[in-house]
Amino acid sequence: MNAAREDHIRALLPIVKYIARRIHRMVPSSELDDLIGDGCVGLIRAVDRFDPARGVPLEQYARRLILGAVLNGVRRADPVPERMRRTLRVADKARYALAQELGTLPTPGAMERVTPPLAPARTEAYRRNALSLDTKLPRSERLLLDHSADPQEIAIQRLERECMRRAIAALPQRQRSIVMAHYFGEQPLRALVGPLNVSPQRVSQLHLLALRQLHADLAANAEMTASA
Repeated sequence: MNAAREDHIRALLPIVKYIARRIHRMVPSSELDDLIGDGCVGLIRAVDRFDPARGVPLEQYARRLILGAVLNGVRRADPVPERMRRTLRVADKARYALAQELGTLPTPGAMERVTPPLAPARTEAYRRNALSLDTKLPRSERLLLDHSADPQEIAIQRLERECMRRAIAALPQRQRSIVMAHYFGEQPLRALVGPLNVSPQRVSQLHLLALRQLHADLAANAEMTASA
């Protein structure tokens, strides 16, 4: 039994290194060796807890626990206390909820007046985060200069964008063209009738099919993450 356990751990170790390197690229301030160590803890936990009766392959189950362990490591290394990060996250969600209600995005100053704990949390996050002028962002990556950004949230958001890109790439060609043109090219659906050589009704139908498929794919991914 112990020999089989060691074999599983050795076989899945490359996944730990792959995930750790991905998170390290997303959060350059993290230490790669520490992330690999955290990932190994998640891997051992996955091998020990794995239950074949659940119908989930060991590799898939291990990926979820490894990722969770690495993200927890990023959180522990964050110089800003979790209590303040929570204040920032709650305020950020409230800000975008108000934007949907009011039709305009409230300024950070306005949110600080509505939520008094936000001002000291933003100040402390700015003070504790070191700013490096030497570290470059990876190519094709863009990141706003928000010194209060939660490293774990940055990593999660980028992973979610990666899942979205994969889901869009998996769509049939016409549906993918509609999604890219409408949501990324900001073209109205009626403008796609000519290029696709279909009726307006068909464009609308393909658009709805694409949204349903994207919703199903992303919901399945979120469910797998939550169950891991």
